[in-house]
Amino acid sequence: MKKQISLILTLVFVLLLSACGGNNNAADNNPPAASNGAEATQAPADAPVKQEPVTVKLGIFKNVTHAAGYIALEKEFFQKQLGEHVTIEVQAFDNGSDFSTAIATGQIDLGYVGPGPSTNQFLKSSNFRVISGADNGGAVLVAGKDSGVSSVKDLVGKTIAIPTKGSTNEISLRLLLEQEGVKITTDKTGAQIVARAPADTLVALRQNEVAATLIPEPWGTQIEQEGIGKVIVPWDQVPPNNGDYPLVILVASDKFLSEHRDLAKAAVKANLEAIDFITANPDESYELINKRLSELSGKGLDIELIKAALSHMRLTTDVSQEAIEEMAKVSIDAGYIKDITADALDLSKFLDLSLLEEVKSGK
Repeated sequence: MKKQISLILTLVFVLLLSACGGNNNAADNNPPAASNGAEATQAPADAPVKQEPVTVKLGIFKNVTHAAGYIALEKEFFQKQLGEHVTIEVQAFDNGSDFSTAIATGQIDLGYVGPGPSTNQFLKSSNFRVISGADNGGAVLVAGKDSGVSSVKDLVGKTIAIPTKGSTNEISLRLLLEQEGVKITTDKTGAQIVARAPADTLVALRQNEVAATLIPEPWGTQIEQEGIGKVIVPWDQVPPNNGDYPLVILVASDKFLSEHRDLAKAAVKANLEAIDFITANPDESYELINKRLSELSGKGLDIELIKAALSHMRLTTDVSQEAIEEMAKVSIDAGYIKDITADALDLSKFLDLSLLEEVKSGK
């Protein structure tokens, strides 16, 4: 009996040992707990956040007055500020009307344009905003060599060319003629205004088809250097405000501002950086401006022309709402802006300089 009890106890003890050993083996073979696995694969706290690819479509003119944009592209200030995840697509324009239509219809996101045509388009669509200035002034009044014109008053009975109808240059011309008491007519009692592309204007001056032109630089300087004509009103006497008026502004669509406000701010930074670079490095800037101009237009310029052009403008991020409103009233009188009176004009929503203010204050 004692032997049987002893055997039973021995069997129980063996079974207990086996059970304990089985549990230990199961514990050894199980994978780590889920929380431990998550901790093992978790990215470092300081790892950079991967950003989704974005394409930004930027518009710009084939003109030296858009120098800030040229430098921001050539020195890759835009790319640096917007980020490596951003692809920048550049679209070149010949005039402000085409540009303004493109930004209003979503073909481009932001870019450089004159206030004349962009204001006209804004009052129709109200879906883009001025976010910074780029250039003040830079247009001159040039008279043909054999035109017999030596002053604005001599333009009575003459024909004057501007790059495009409704352009900022035409607005300045209308203000200049009004300032000097010269009427705009379609007969010999006043001055007539016609639209000619700058290259065509040079030919028209040579052939006496037009007597004068109000034209952006470097065309005015080129006309003088080629002996075709002479500047009779320099850039710093062209209205409004004696040349210190916005000729090139940076605008962005409402959609872009809503979806990518950070990128719009980055573009403002790049524009300011480019202006500062030109001021500090003029000689290098001339070459870079010419390089970008050649890429956009297929033809470069003599460096001295670019140098002269830049000396006839003020590169600045400043934007005068008063000057833009004054020019808009001229467009209303000329019939380019319809269904609104000068008294009812309100362009406060056209300018959104909050990003520029943030950049300047270091935010």
